[in-house]
Amino acid sequence: MVAYRIRCTGGIPSAQRRSPGRRRGGLKPRAAVDGPVTTGDRPDGSGPDSSEPHGSEPGGTYTLLVVLPAATGIEVGALGAREFPAGWYAYTGSALGSGGFARVERHRELAAGERATRHWHVDYLLGHRDAALREVVTSPGADIECAVAQRLPPGPVEGFGASDCGCGSHLAHFGTRERALAAVRTAHDAAR
Repeated sequence: MVAYRIRCTGGIPSAQRRSPGRRRGGLKPRAAVDGPVTTGDRPDGSGPDSSEPHGSEPGGTYTLLVVLPAATGIEVGALGAREFPAGWYAYTGSALGSGGFARVERHRELAAGERATRHWHVDYLLGHRDAALREVVTSPGADIECAVAQRLPPGPVEGFGASDCGCGSHLAHFGTRERALAAVRTAHDAAR
């Protein structure tokens, strides 16, 4: 299996985005968030191109690429208030349950302001008004979450996304999109 990229395109008018601080109701402008998720080939020509909605794909491991244009403090559930430097973040998780990669769609909805409920650490980052989910790299059928996370540089928040394993963090930080995407693809390929 080859990891492939899910590209997010389009946009959602700011008036339609939910406030990141409320569980229900209330709308508040957010930074530009990419809209509908579609799948596509990797730029180098490798990887599958699927027109099936990713909710029907088998589960596996995924890495979300999120951009945060300015440094900010974010309250991250039980981890408390944490500082996030500006840049690109790679959050690695797994979607091995019966819903498969529908979990990625849930993350996209939360980032777009279509959902407000936070379940996981990454939800607090995705729900921040300045954060934007830009891309997703997946490895269908592969249970390699920790192996991918351990191949990426440590992130700025110890324990982020790693409360159920022995990893230091499942969140990595990069200065540029290109470095983040290259490192994530390499980690997915090496972990398989």
